[in-house]
Amino acid sequence: MDIAVDDLSGDDIAAFLAAHVSEMKTLSPLESKHALDLDGLRRPEITFWSVRDGGALVGCGALKELDGDHAELKSMRTDPVRKRSGIASWLLAHIVAEAGRRGYRRLSLETGSAEFFAPARALYAKFGFAYCPPFGEYRDDPHSVYMSRLL
Repeated sequence: MDIAVDDLSGDDIAAFLAAHVSEMKTLSPLESKHALDLDGLRRPEITFWSVRDGGALVGCGALKELDGDHAELKSMRTDPVRKRSGIASWLLAHIVAEAGRRGYRRLSLETGSAEFFAPARALYAKFGFAYCPPFGEYRDDPHSVYMSRLL
């Protein structure tokens, strides 16, 4: 498998992210959906990675700079048929390491509070993330939980 920065120009990543946004819309009310579309992920403060296995797109994730010391994990997704195969752990380790290389001192994330998101929350906890108050532009929301870790 390979992890590489993705310019978000391919049809496969567009479809992969459209499926992600569509799924998030079924799990959270619109005002609680924080998944970014292609245009949102193309912003200069965001670096986006794709994970490919033999050329097939199997996962993605992004890092958004909030300020010089703080970044946010965004758009983590694994192909549903490849869930629980280690892709998310491998990608998360890559993004955490890259955040450290860039000099961030804190890495935070927002994820859903529903049972569907329990495996993601467990993965983040395994990587040292702990629950925290809303950060950045987020506000208290019963459909969201916030997690953060020091680097």
